[in-house]
Order: sequence, then C-alpha cells, then structure tokens
Amino acid sequence: MTVEQPKIQELTLEDVMGDRFGRYSKYIIQERALPDIRDGLKPVQRRILYAMNQDGNTYDKAFRKSAKSVGNVMGNFHPHGDSSIYEAMVRLSQDWKLREPLIEMHGNNGSMDGDPAAAMRYTEARLSKIAGEMLQDIDKKTVDMVLNFDDTEYEPTVLPARFPNLLVNGATGISAGYATEIPPHNLSEVIDAVLYLMNHPKAELADLMDFVKGPDFPTGGIIQGIDGIKKAYETGRGRIVVRSRTQIVPIKGNKSQIEVSEIPYEVNKAQLVKKMDEIRIMKKIEGIAEVRDESDRKGLSIVIELKRDVNAEGILNYLFKNTDLQITYNFNMVAIYHQRPEHVGLKTIIGAYLEHQRDVITRRTQFNLQKAADRQHIVQGLIKAMSILDQVIATIRGSKDKKDAKANLVTKFDFSELQAEAIVTMQLYRLTNTDVTQLEKEAAELAKAIQLYQLILAEPKELDKVLRRELKAIQKAYPSKRFTEIQSEVQELKIDTEVVVPQEDVVVMISHDGYIKRTSLRSYSASDTNDNGLKDEDFPIYLAKNNTLEHLLMFTNLGHLIYRPVYEIADAKWKDTGEHISQTIGLAADERITWVFSFADLKATGKFLVATNDGYVKQTDFTDYTPGRTYKTRASQFIKLKSATSQVVTVNYLPVVPTGTLVLVTQHGYGLRYDLSEVPTVGAKAVGVKSMDLRDDLIVRATIANDNDLLAMITQRGSFKQMKVRDIPVTSRARRGVQVLRELKTNPHRVADYVLIGADQTGVALEVLTDRMKQHSILSDDHPVSARYSNGSFVVDTDTEGTPIAIQIHPIPLTV
Repeated sequence: MTVEQPKIQELTLEDVMGDRFGRYSKYIIQERALPDIRDGLKPVQRRILYAMNQDGNTYDKAFRKSAKSVGNVMGNFHPHGDSSIYEAMVRLSQDWKLREPLIEMHGNNGSMDGDPAAAMRYTEARLSKIAGEMLQDIDKKTVDMVLNFDDTEYEPTVLPARFPNLLVNGATGISAGYATEIPPHNLSEVIDAVLYLMNHPKAELADLMDFVKGPDFPTGGIIQGIDGIKKAYETGRGRIVVRSRTQIVPIKGNKSQIEVSEIPYEVNKAQLVKKMDEIRIMKKIEGIAEVRDESDRKGLSIVIELKRDVNAEGILNYLFKNTDLQITYNFNMVAIYHQRPEHVGLKTIIGAYLEHQRDVITRRTQFNLQKAADRQHIVQGLIKAMSILDQVIATIRGSKDKKDAKANLVTKFDFSELQAEAIVTMQLYRLTNTDVTQLEKEAAELAKAIQLYQLILAEPKELDKVLRRELKAIQKAYPSKRFTEIQSEVQELKIDTEVVVPQEDVVVMISHDGYIKRTSLRSYSASDTNDNGLKDEDFPIYLAKNNTLEHLLMFTNLGHLIYRPVYEIADAKWKDTGEHISQTIGLAADERITWVFSFADLKATGKFLVATNDGYVKQTDFTDYTPGRTYKTRASQFIKLKSATSQVVTVNYLPVVPTGTLVLVTQHGYGLRYDLSEVPTVGAKAVGVKSMDLRDDLIVRATIANDNDLLAMITQRGSFKQMKVRDIPVTSRARRGVQVLRELKTNPHRVADYVLIGADQTGVALEVLTDRMKQHSILSDDHPVSARYSNGSFVVDTDTEGTPIAIQIHPIPLTV
C-alpha cells in the first residue's frame, strides 16, 4: 500500500500572482472588454444577439420581455450578473450611443440625461432589422461554433456580420492594460470604403478617407481637426475636437439667445445644462439670463437666453471652453485581431472585415454546394426510379419490409442508400407525370446552382462579385445621411475679458510695503479715507480709480516688472489690508514697488524711460513689456542691473515723444541736461547706455523737463531749494554736468530727492518723507527760486524729524 503524497506546491507569491493575473488579464481582454475586429462585438453583445435570434425574437415578430432574453443569455451562454447583461442590452438599443441600434426596445431605455433604463421586467425588446444582417446565414456553418460554459449548447466565436459593425457602431471598453475608444461612422461611407479596398487592395489611407471622411456620431455635432482624424486612422490614436451645433438667434427687446440643437457624443445633457446654469448663478461671466432644456420628442434643444446688449459670440466661446458644449475626443482604436489586442487603423479594420466576409461567403457557398449536391443525388435517384417504375414497385412489393426493400433496390438497380431511402419513403401522389417534370426541372436548377457555387469557390473575382452585390444591397436597404459635420481646422477659442469680468469701476491701492487691493466704490465712499487698513508706517504709493478691465504695470527698484489685470487683484473692503504681493510673487527683502502705471488695454504704443542710480539710461517700447504666460507667479525683468548695489531711480511712461530734455541730478549735486534723442531704444533686458559721468557719485532721479520748469530739491540736512531747469545748460550724454549745489568742505549737502514743478503750477504742496517715516509739508510758493550755486533754506529739523529720504507733490485726495 503506497502513501499518497500531499498535493502541495511551494511557489513564490510573485510567480503565483504573475501567473494568475496574466490568465485573468488574457480572459478579460479576449472575453469581456474588447471587441472583435471582424464583427465589432464584445462577447456579451454577441451572446445577446445570438440568443435572441435562436429564440426567434427578431424584428418581424412581437416584442418580448427583456427579462426573458436576459435569462436566456445568462442561462445558456453568459454566466455572469443579469445587470451586466441587461445594461449591455440597453446600450445596444440606445440611438444616441449607436449609429445603427441592434436592438429595439419598448419602454424606458434611458436617456441622454444619464437616466437609467427601467428594470428589465418592465421593458420589452427584440432584434432590430439591421441586427438580422449581423446574424444572416449563421445557420450555414459560416462561423466557428464552440461549446458554451457547460457544454450543453454551441455558440458562435464571431457573427457573420454582413455590415462593418465595428466602424458603424464603434466601441468603448476598458480591460487590463488596454482600453478602446472607437467612434461610430456612417454605414454608407464605410461600405463605399470596403468596396473601394476590394477593388484596389493597395489603396492608401488617403484614398479610403475620400469615402470615410471621419466619425459620424449619432448625436451629430461638429468635428474639428482633420489632422487628428488622419493620425487616428493611420495609427489608431488621435485627437479631435467635437463641439455642439449652435446658433445665435435675436429675440425681442434687443436680446439674443444661443440655441443648441446637437451636443457632443456621450455628453450628459442634464449635467451640461446644470454646469451652464452654475456659471450663470456664480456669475463667472456676465450676460446669461437663463438656461433652459427645451428638448422634447422632436429633438434636442437647449436655450441659453442672454441679457440685453451683450457679446453673444464671446459668451458662446466661453461656454465652449469651460463646459462640455465642446469636448476633446480621443481615438484609441484597439480591437481583437487574430486573437490578440492591437491598435488598428482604418485600412486594417476594413481589410480584416473584408477577409472575414470572404471567409463567410466561402463557408456559406461550401455549405450550399454540399446541400445542393446532396439534393441532386436524391433527385437523380428519383428520376431513375420513375423511368423503371414498374420494376421498382415490383421489387418493393416482393420485399419483406422497408429494410429489405432498400437492400433489394440497392442490389438490383444500383441505387445508393440515400436514394433507396428517398424512394421507399416517397408518397404515392408523386408517381404522377407532373412530378416527373418537376423533378427534371429541379435537377436542372440544381446543376446550375452547383456550377455557380463551384465557380464562386474557384474564382476569387466571382466571390467578390457576390460580396459586392450583398454590400450594395445593405447600403440601399439602410440609407442614412451624415449627421456630423467635419471642419478641417480646430478653431482657436479667444475669450474676451469683457465676457468673463463684470465691468465696473473700483479703487485700487498699492502701498509702499507691497500691499495691494481693489475696493468697490461703495466701500471706499462709505469709509474714512485714512482708515485704509495699512500699518502706521506704511502709506499708499498708488491710489486711483480704475476699471476692472484695465491693466497695471508695477515696476520695482530692482528692475522687476509685475503685471496684473485689475480684475485679478484681490477684492477687499477699504478698511482691510489687502494681499501682499509676496503671496504670489517673490521679491527681495529690500525690493519695493515704486512706479505703477495703468492702461486701458495692452495695445498701447509709446515708450518707457528707465534710469539707474549707477549711471545707465534707456528707452524701451511698450510692446517689450507685455506680460508672458507666467505673469501670475513670476515677475519679468525690465532692465539688467550692472551690480548688486545698482537700483532703478526712474521709470517714466512716454506715450508720445516729449518736447523737453532729459534732466539728471546726482547726490553730490551735479546736474546734466541733454536731448532725449541721445538715449537709444533697446530691449527689455538691456542695460542701456551711460547716462552721466558719475565717478564716485550716484544719480538721484531722471526727469523730462522744459526750460521754465522748476526743480524742487531736498537735501539730507533738511534744506529745500528750488531752481529753474534752464539754469542747467543743454549739453550731451555721459558728461559730468554742472553743480546745482554749492559744495561745502564740512558736512556738505547731498541731494536726497527732487521733484519737478511745472512752469504753470503755483502753490504746489510738497511732502517730505524722513527715515523715521515722518512727513513734513512744504508750500512751494513760500520759498524763492534760487540760483544754481545756492544750497536753499533749512525746512526740516533732522534732529527731531529724521533725515529726509524722499519728496513728492502732495497727493490730491481721491474722489469717486
């Protein structure tokens, strides 16, 4: 007696998982999620159609409960959940998913809004007429049959598919490591392409695309991007844009509405309407009054009613870009080809279909030939029996039984077993002369049919004639015009800012310390002007009324340019601090926003004059400072600084060429004046040219001035001086200049800052800022205009107020 060894194998987890998952993956790739390239069906779809056909549930019979069909499929062919079978069955009936539905269903079979179908006990179904073409001749051994899961019945591995279903109805599915997305196409176009490839086996893709222009979605719409279609048809992968069919219709009251009659394939209509209505409610764009779904039995209709005098085209473009009114459709044409998943192009699909159809017709012809030959053999036996009828009857009467009669006929008259069987079972009425004539007629017809079948099997051209005739018959029986329009180029969606941004006037404030905010006019008017939310030592450097559609260019003392559309500036109450610029853009510790300019649009002309403290100056065109894509998170460079201690001291915007001259003043009290034409126009990152011969000095500021203007200077010792610009002679660039202060041997005056006072300005209020953040007011008329060598008069007590660092014309309070 032998002891049975335990059936235990020691395997590593990696080997077990790899092996088991590999088998599982192979199963779901081949037997669940991907369509066969020949009939375009997944196994569950094929089993549904086959089971319904076997059950006689065809288009010419009455509808039957869906539950009965699902039960038949599950019990005989598909041992999986009834819900998965029913969902597949429902999808085959949905005319917004399939270009040519294969199942007709009575009752609720879902909707474009994503509503589920009614339970299968409520709905009724049957095969559609075109589904009959998928199953035609399946009883003639046209396809391979295999045993079902319990070996009780046979099921087909593929359907005869008398039309190119994979392209016509498309496919979608996800399996292990593979997914497929094949769009629907027009039946007539695809058949034309099949016929062309049959006649021209070496046809190029471009030739086939003369017939198959592109997908033809059951929901219509407009396809843009013929290059994406070509790529997909060539490689199996490609991308196109699918947009809704819309029109802008004027309505009474100087209003208009956008009417949507077709939406992109597989877009949920209810979700689309909801998204558009959310845009209206959240006021992401102005101008939408109402969004309505007016779809009914006559067809799809979504209406977007607009307010009076709005940019309808701009709103439509915004909706295209931000909702599923326009989508990107990605081709991923994967199908089971020779029992393995492959990316397939248009020619491969059509070629595989042709190969399948030739095989189907060959098998059908062989079946018909065998059947005709068998019948011919019987008919020949009957005719022979008729010619010796008396002897045949005598032989039969002389026999003991049926078996003996058959044996005697075979022995005496050389009939075959089959012929003898037909003779002994023949009914007496067939012994008439009429029946002999019919048999001879049938024999002639059989001979003709056999000859034809043999010709088809022997000559590929004859087989193709049959295929051509049958495809044209299907094309004629199921005519369908194209639903989807194809446009060669993808239209670029340009959304005007006016559409997205509510146009309103606001107050914009930028502070010395870098806080920035916009405030509604209402909040500003209702608040104390000084209650601006800033710290005591901070103060506004820019305070103005701007429109939300305007643009701000902010220049820092270290050569960086920050761009912000006004509508992107954080909205805050006037008494709130606002947002610090460092929250979005990183600046150096000693870097400050110093100059701010606003523009109605970014198409302005003119130039910027830029000067640095270490003696460089340049002009740069406005267009060189237009923002790039990364403006929200990165500042751009508007000048290249020569050293770590270099700083920008002047940024002036010159919309036109000014009439005056360029004036520069240094800390040590030297002034230089020359014509602006000596300053070249260079790029944004250029350093410029030498502005002044500085030696060990630094430039305080550069301005454009006329002869009669005044320079109002403040020194570090608190002395204030006014002098005429014309006292500085006009020379040329890069010189030392002339003294505008008298040099003292001990504790000399140094220019801290200066401002320009126009010749026509009187009683100008000036404000001096000290290093202790104290402000000292000066009235220009209280001080005389001094000579060039004067040091002015003391106005600021530096011991109590601090050292002056800046001077400005007192800002006029903002009124809104």
